[in-house]
Amino acid sequence: KRKDFQLIPILVGSLDSSKLEKYGQLLASYLCDSKNLFVISSDFCHWGRRFSYTPHNPADGEIWQYIEKLDHKGMELIEKLNLPDFHTYLRSTDNTICGRYPISLLLATIEQSKKVVPSSQLPKFSLQFVKYAQSSHVKKSNDSSVSYASAVLTVVG
Repeated sequence: KRKDFQLIPILVGSLDSSKLEKYGQLLASYLCDSKNLFVISSDFCHWGRRFSYTPHNPADGEIWQYIEKLDHKGMELIEKLNLPDFHTYLRSTDNTICGRYPISLLLATIEQSKKVVPSSQLPKFSLQFVKYAQSSHVKKSNDSSVSYASAVLTVVG
């Protein structure tokens, strides 16, 4: 049976820490309400000269393996729901994750929900990445690639 629903797109641009906190507080009660579904979209690493991003550590294997390792470090921090560590990772790697701000807003919203939502109504969240892919396996410095990662945020318990 088809159910009607309302879709409310939220376009997220660059956000500093005060805006992340403010918007996180605003969205916290909606995230904690099981009637709502949030969809956050982001590519991950954009590697190649056309993206002005070409780091590579040969100790990590071929370029595509370096990219995969780089992305998985960020994904692990996101899975830990740790906004400060995710921001430290972004600053230290300069990884070209286009959805860094929507991802940061999700993490800030989870963080703010602990302050805004009564503890009796506060769900416990778990985030797991379920799929990772690269548009190509870069082997030469003149190649390019975009990474994609899918995650699911669920309520535990």
